Amino acid sequence: MGSMTICRQWISGVLLFLVLAFLSASMAFAAVPHKDAVPAYAEEQTILQAEKDVPEAGWSSASSGKVHVDRHYLGQYGASEGTVILQRGGNTWRTLRDGPIAMVAGTALLVVPLLILGFYLLTGPARLEHPETGQRITRFPAWDRIVHWATAISFLVLAFTGLIIMFGKKLLLPWMGHEVFSWVAVISKYLHNFVGPLFIVCSLFMFFTFLSRNFFERHDWQWIKSGGGLISHRHVPAGFFNAGEKLWFWGGVVLLGLVMSITGLILDFVTFGQTRYVLQWANYLHIGGATLYIIGALGHIYMGTLADPLAYKAMRHGTVDAEWAREHHEYWYDELRGGVPPHAPPPADVPPHPRHH
Repeated sequence: MGSMTICRQWISGVLLFLVLAFLSASMAFAAVPHKDAVPAYAEEQTILQAEKDVPEAGWSSASSGKVHVDRHYLGQYGASEGTVILQRGGNTWRTLRDGPIAMVAGTALLVVPLLILGFYLLTGPARLEHPETGQRITRFPAWDRIVHWATAISFLVLAFTGLIIMFGKKLLLPWMGHEVFSWVAVISKYLHNFVGPLFIVCSLFMFFTFLSRNFFERHDWQWIKSGGGLISHRHVPAGFFNAGEKLWFWGGVVLLGLVMSITGLILDFVTFGQTRYVLQWANYLHIGGATLYIIGALGHIYMGTLADPLAYKAMRHGTVDAEWAREHHEYWYDELRGGVPPHAPPPADVPPHPRHH
C-alpha cells in the first residue's frame, strides 16, 4: 500500500505542476506588449498604407477604439473574437511552429530511431537461458489484446497524419505536387480530427484495464538499477509488468495521454469560446507532447519486438511459454505457480494472471 500511495502522490504532483505551469504561462503572456509579437508584415503594411493619409487614429492604434487588431491576444474584445481580423500572436505562433519547434521535433524524431537501431546492432535481442518448455500460459486475455491493439492502431493513425500535418508541406509537397498533396493533407486532417476522440476513449479503456497491474513495488527498483538487463541480457526478476513497462504506462499512457487528449480536444472543438491565444498554446503543447509520445512509443515498440520477439507474440496470441514467464517475469510466474518448486512445470490450470481485489 505504501508504494501505491507514493505512486499516486507522485503522479498528482506532476499533474499539478503541469497545470500550474500552464496557468502561469497564460497569465504571463496574457498581455504581451504589441512590440514583442512577431509582426504580420504583409497584413499590417496593407493597413498602414490604407491609413497613411487619414488624420484620425487608425485600426493599428489603441486610441482609435477599433478592435480589429488584437493587441493582447486574449478575448478582451469579446469571447468570440469575431471582430478581430488580425492577431499578431498568429504570426508569432507560425514563426515558432515552423521554426525552432519544427526543428527540435524533427531532429528528435530522426535521431531517436537511429539510436535505437545502433543499440540493437550492439546488443542484439534477448534470448532465453533455457529452451522453451512447450507449455503455454495465458498472459493477455482477448479483452486485454483488443484494448491494446485498438489504442495502438489509433495512435499510429494519429502519429502518421500528425507528421504529415506538421512536416508535409516541406517534405511531401515538393515531390507530390500541389494537387496530390492537397488530397493527402485534407485526408490526413480529417483522419486526425476524427480518430483523436477515438484514441481518447481507447486510452481510457487502456487505463482501467491495466491499472491494477501497474502499481510500483519494491522489487521494481532493482529492475531500474540494473537497466532491465538490456545491455547485459541478464534476466532481472519482475512482476506481471516490469518497471520499464510501468514507467511507460504512467509516463506515456497516463501523463502524455492527458496532455494530448486535453490539448487535442481544445484544438478539435473550437466552438466553446477558446481564443486564438489559447489555441496557439494548446498547439505548442500538442506538438511537444506528440514528439515525446512518439519517441516513447518507438522505445516501447522496440522493446516488444526486436529486443524481445517473444513479447510481441504474447500480445498477439495472448500466451507465453512457461520458461519465458519464469525468466522475464519471475515474480508473476511464482505467484501463478502458488509455491510449486522453481524448476517444475507449472500446473495446467494456471490462471491468466493474478487478479487483485
